[in-house]
Amino acid sequence: MLAVVVETKELLQTVAASVVAGVGITVVFSIAIWGAARFVDLSRSERPVAAAAAAAVGGLALTATLGVVVVGMLVMTSN
Repeated sequence: MLAVVVETKELLQTVAASVVAGVGITVVFSIAIWGAARFVDLSRSERPVAAAAAAAVGGLALTATLGVVVVGMLVMTSN
């Protein structure tokens, strides 16, 4: 009998989860940066309602980013 050196199924699941998480958090943080940049542009153009909406989108995306980081830390430190 041959010993199992690598659990292929678990390895592929880990790789897929890390790629999805990495791309997902990058997209969410990019939305936060976009919201901040649009807020500055719209504020300079004297469009306060649109600037507030862009700031809200950026703030929500930043909050989501921080939330994912906290959840990731909790998952890594749990038994």
